[in-house]
Amino acid sequence: MTACPTGIAHTYMAAEKLTQAAEALGHEIKVETQGSIGAENVLSDNDVRDADGVIIAADKDVDRSRFVGKRVLVVGVAEGIRHPGELIERVRTAPVYGGEDGGAGTAAGAAASAGTGGGKQRSVGYKALMNGVSYMIPFVVVGGLLIAISLALGGHPQADGGLVIPDGSFWKHVNDIGVIGFTLMVPVLSGYIAYAIGDRPALVPGMIGGWIANTGALYGSKAGAGFIGAIVTGFLAGFLVVWIKKVRVPRFVQPIMPIIVIPIVATTALGLFFIYVIGRPISWVFTHLTGWLGGMTGSSAVLLGAILGLMIAFDMGGPVNKTAFLFGAGLIASGNQTVMGMCAAAIPVMPLGQGLATLLRRRLYSEQERETGMAALFMGLFGISEGAIPFAAARPAQVIPANMLGGAVAGALAGTAGVTDAVPHGGPIVAVLGAVGGVPVFFLAVVVGAVVTALTTVALVDLSERGKGGRGAPAGAAAAPAVTVAAGAGAGGPSGTAAATGTRTEAAPVPAAAPAPAPAPAAGEGDEDGVGEEGSAGDEGSDEGRGDRAQAPADGHSVPSPSPSPSPEVLSGYLTARTVRTRLAAGEKEAAIREMAELAAGTGRVTDVAELVRVALAREAQGTTGLGEEIAVPHAKTDAVTAPVVCFARSAEGVEWGSPDGTKARLVFMIAVPEAAAGDEHLRILALLSRKLMDPDFRARLQGAEGTAEVLAVLAEIR
Repeated sequence: MTACPTGIAHTYMAAEKLTQAAEALGHEIKVETQGSIGAENVLSDNDVRDADGVIIAADKDVDRSRFVGKRVLVVGVAEGIRHPGELIERVRTAPVYGGEDGGAGTAAGAAASAGTGGGKQRSVGYKALMNGVSYMIPFVVVGGLLIAISLALGGHPQADGGLVIPDGSFWKHVNDIGVIGFTLMVPVLSGYIAYAIGDRPALVPGMIGGWIANTGALYGSKAGAGFIGAIVTGFLAGFLVVWIKKVRVPRFVQPIMPIIVIPIVATTALGLFFIYVIGRPISWVFTHLTGWLGGMTGSSAVLLGAILGLMIAFDMGGPVNKTAFLFGAGLIASGNQTVMGMCAAAIPVMPLGQGLATLLRRRLYSEQERETGMAALFMGLFGISEGAIPFAAARPAQVIPANMLGGAVAGALAGTAGVTDAVPHGGPIVAVLGAVGGVPVFFLAVVVGAVVTALTTVALVDLSERGKGGRGAPAGAAAAPAVTVAAGAGAGGPSGTAAATGTRTEAAPVPAAAPAPAPAPAAGEGDEDGVGEEGSAGDEGSDEGRGDRAQAPADGHSVPSPSPSPSPEVLSGYLTARTVRTRLAAGEKEAAIREMAELAAGTGRVTDVAELVRVALAREAQGTTGLGEEIAVPHAKTDAVTAPVVCFARSAEGVEWGSPDGTKARLVFMIAVPEAAAGDEHLRILALLSRKLMDPDFRARLQGAEGTAEVLAVLAEIR
């Protein structure tokens, strides 16, 4: 069984490699692919019963319950691509999957089976965290937006400037639904972190543990541990379940272990551990922080504002945040509204700053993160700081310090001007409703704090990405980072030089309405990437290349004659002579992506080359599309493309693409489709390419084809 996070290229490449290796070794094999299209070539009960062993090459959770009693080897999908023959040999001595194997069906067990050491274990933790965040995001967005909408449309301003939704009203019910979403957010984060580590038996202890962590009343604290506590309980629950699975029990008990024994034992142990061991320190921190802040009320307003801003931004609902918030809210009744004014300025900074960051540097964020960023901006306007939690949970080392810095700046500015807030709430909404004194400075503090947070976040995330090897993994890099790139990723890397070879002129009849992303080079003019190093047309050595620098076929090589023999149809006609280049000029990934985008523009199907490049770069930033075997398949889904188009180019020297096997990309395919065509057709093209490109003979013939016509003849075999 093969599966990668996006379920596209790596899924099918691993399947093809395993099939080839099995045939070479004289074994029969059947491979089920769990791709984005769905499960294909599904293993039947008879297949499983007759199998000598099962190899699961996957980087996402797959159902392994049907393999109980069989030898099961669990590895990452990159191992299926790189070492298929070795896996087939190893599965003969793999442990039998079942209650006694101690976690062969878990993410931790998968890492152990892969035998990749500590690095892989770190990858397990990262993937578990991302699993929790991905399930939590809908709860944050739905809960936050429903609360914000209900306040905006159903809230009634009060004399003191507050906003109240009347009990029993329609908008009160909408607000209650939003509150439920927020209430479930933290347990869901914890539960699905645990699930990714310990599989289904860990889901219940993870969720209940997250609920306990977020309910301070259970351990004598006025504030729960928030999302940080949920991360702790998620990992504790997951690894606790993995440990319990290792305990040997009588065979008659094994059937009820995953549904009764493990969930009950793990939930009880984790819950009591949190209440009696972890909860007490949290309560102590809350009490002493409150006392410490009480002793600072007469000190510098700037210092107090900075400290409150730091605390508000630290854990967004945890004990540190709640200490600052309740401290400010408690002083309102005593007539001191300046402390709440400092808190109110800091409260919206985190969601506003993180949302702004996704707009400033879109390529650093996935599509889901950018959508969450827009929701966070809206939530920030209503003082809902939880909108930033998905970002903090996904990148705590970068986001939390940035949040704290912006919160401190906002709190200090509010303290300097003596901003007041008469209600226990924050964000621009309270200023609009008249609860804030010193409105101009309040808005200035919020804006400056949000900008500081956004810029700091972008800088830290960018630095982190560069530290991970943004230009591509070295040859000896561990498989895990490359695996998460997997399929579906578009092109990426920093932006680079302009397109290499003026592709729009290679076929004379380009539609007049087609956009002109860049001026077409004059006849005989070398391009910006240096393809025309000899200073003359026809130096590229291919049919389409020789015509790149001249509008007319003056050199006799530019384009086929008006009545050529029909070209073979390749990939439903998406790939044509116009989108083939036998010599890629670019030497770096970013320049190659730009060159391919310009090549696609020659079809007249691209309305905005810059946008196509941006989307491709953003997708690449999530993980390389270098597939190994000297292949790269960048692709993008964007409405800058009016119809699907596939481009192909060869690189003689190769382009560093961060492939799992460390090889440079010499065969580069780029797929660009409009959003409306981003479904099965897009995935079908990727699957066909991935499978065919695993054939060494096919790759060799593709490399050796001398001109565009020969290249198309070879590519026509992709079916």
